[in-house]
Amino acid sequence: MTTSMIITLAVVILMVAVIISDKLPFGAPALLAAALLVVLGQADMATAFSGFTDKNVIMIMGFMVATAALQKTELMFKLKKWLAKVATTGGLKGFIFLLLAVMAVGNFITGTALYVMVITLVATIPYSKEMPTSRILLPAALASSGWLPNAQAMFAGIVASLCEKSGFTGATISIGKMCIIAIIMSALYMVYAIIMQRFLPDRDINDTKNASAEKKEETFTPVLSETQTKVVYFFYAVIIIVMVFLSKLPGEIGYAVPLIVSGIYLACGILNFKEFLGNMFNPIMIMMASVIGVAAAMANCGLSAYLGGVIAGALGGSPSLMTLVLVFSFMTSIMATFTGASFGSLFIFGPIGIALCMQYGYNPIPLAFGCTTAAWTNFFMPIDGMPALAMGTGKYKLPEFWLYTLPLWVLRLGLTCVLGVYFFK
Repeated sequence: MTTSMIITLAVVILMVAVIISDKLPFGAPALLAAALLVVLGQADMATAFSGFTDKNVIMIMGFMVATAALQKTELMFKLKKWLAKVATTGGLKGFIFLLLAVMAVGNFITGTALYVMVITLVATIPYSKEMPTSRILLPAALASSGWLPNAQAMFAGIVASLCEKSGFTGATISIGKMCIIAIIMSALYMVYAIIMQRFLPDRDINDTKNASAEKKEETFTPVLSETQTKVVYFFYAVIIIVMVFLSKLPGEIGYAVPLIVSGIYLACGILNFKEFLGNMFNPIMIMMASVIGVAAAMANCGLSAYLGGVIAGALGGSPSLMTLVLVFSFMTSIMATFTGASFGSLFIFGPIGIALCMQYGYNPIPLAFGCTTAAWTNFFMPIDGMPALAMGTGKYKLPEFWLYTLPLWVLRLGLTCVLGVYFFK
């Protein structure tokens, strides 16, 4: 191990430690780590901050802004209202309908906004012996979502960027195949939830009776004109079409389209400049762009290849592609679970696994896909926002929480890896 590798590894470990400590705002540790690598002479500015000019990052930045514009439309209000209505339906059919509704809404609302909305809505449902809220909340919070191309576009961009920054150029990621995998995983989750919800405790999680009955019905207050709304719908549809045919468009045109659409929204007054910048350079994007530079520095100094060799030695002989995908995906997920840093975990383990795949002559796309999925499969411990909120709101004891989440974590991650190898090898 060279001096350069040791210094780079120390910076990475420091970055992870600061992320775990939660002393700095989300995204800041990775940004500072990239700068520290420059100061220590382990990367030049172009390498350390290459993520901010990465075509996939630029595409996702534009997509985040476009999605913010969609949130202002009546369509999104109706989706939320529909989900709230579905949440009050009792019985097994109501349970199935609720999960389908969460999955459907998840195509348009993701991350913190989705799980906070779902958990909050379910928590207000009055207790019913036929379907206790304690048996609904956790399954609804963990419902897989994102069947449509717009929901998979961000992850496809991350997979492509991970491959390219790890030295594998010319990666073609099929969003269509990713959608098929998402549909399969959603269907399997539905079966799992129907079976496992019976083992969750039967208790009333509400502090007050009939909390939902006291809640006033919200009404939609338009903030966009009819013309502006039509502009949002039309150009958002354009983005979805471009995402589907991204690999078939000439050059890199498709990567710039979401940003052009965001500019149109800005010009039409749909978003103001503060909203435009706030969504384009939100903490998630800062984290993603920064860790790309850190990963590039790891690859350039040989650290990724070295650590890959160490892991390969531990696995013994010539590990199969499936073995590599499973090992690195589970390592990514475990680190993301305990640190809450999905991007950081992904861009630490992903490049190492990709380097190892190329060393053995394997196509690294399945591993990149598996690790990307694994980075957000981080719910078996109540540490990060969603599992912690779900456990607390549902008043689950840790054994009850684990009874539902641990088998799901193993199954979801394992099946995703299998499907990734099957579809992308």
